[in-house]
Amino acid sequence: MARRSAERSDAVAGIVEDWRRERPELDTSPLEVLARLHRTFLRYSARLTASVESHGLSVAGFDVLTALRRAGRPYRRTAGQLADSGLISSAGVTLRIDRLEKDGLIVRERDAEDRRVVRSRLTEEGLARIDTLFAEHLENERRMLAGLSPAECRQLARLLSKLERSITEADGPGGAERGPSA
Repeated sequence: MARRSAERSDAVAGIVEDWRRERPELDTSPLEVLARLHRTFLRYSARLTASVESHGLSVAGFDVLTALRRAGRPYRRTAGQLADSGLISSAGVTLRIDRLEKDGLIVRERDAEDRRVVRSRLTEEGLARIDTLFAEHLENERRMLAGLSPAECRQLARLLSKLERSITEADGPGGAERGPSA
């Protein structure tokens, strides 16, 4: 009885159980993984957003600052390089840069040899802010992973990498298939 209530307290288990009752001919096993991944992402995203916003930043601004910090001294990149970093859409880069510059966290610098090239660079304030925030971010992520052993974290990282490749391959050359959610 205790096992049954523990399983039922897992919302995905309840969803799967409901679908098995209503449509027993369907294989609902993908929900066991992907619905849990989705619910986990939503919780993670809410925590990340709250933490970042408490520092007066948006998640997109956080992504720009971390990309600049990862670049190493002198902590600068072009808008194209920021977009290519994989975390920031090219459409949103200029908007993010404008906001961060207004907040004094970055400055724009024209290339001395080619004035068409503009790089964004962390200011001292931007560097201090992202160093503090990123350390807090990692601690927050450590707390979220506290229920897993180091070996389980490594195994999960490998499996998620494999899942990402599987989803990318499922997209195929024609793009992602779109369908309704559970």
